[in-house]
Amino acid sequence: VQLQASGGGLVQAGGSLRLSCVASGRDFKTRLMGWFRQAPGKERDFVAAITDNGGSSYYANFVKARFTISRDNAKNTAYLQMSGLEPEDTATYYCAARGRGIYSLSYDPRAYESWGQGTQVTVSS
Repeated sequence: VQLQASGGGLVQAGGSLRLSCVASGRDFKTRLMGWFRQAPGKERDFVAAITDNGGSSYYANFVKARFTISRDNAKNTAYLQMSGLEPEDTATYYCAARGRGIYSLSYDPRAYESWGQGTQVTVSS
């Protein structure tokens, strides 16, 4: 599956953004989807993930209920709604898909098979 992320931008602290990840192909609905982020000079960190049918979602501790992951399988799209953004959230955000039919959650980016190109989120103080 090929992924295309969008929706990043420059926002003031406390603001909101919604990231989108559009997938090509017919098997999006069989994929667990995740969002990761990477700041310059740092490792790629897990942000959130959602199961193939959207029934369960998982978040990194630092999200602190500020972000919501969702998906619309009819539109082959996953979303990350971010609110209460802080300067520490500044990073390139990537969407990723686990392999077809692999339903288990993983926080390790190496477990994800497909990646979008990343979208930059910059939060000013």
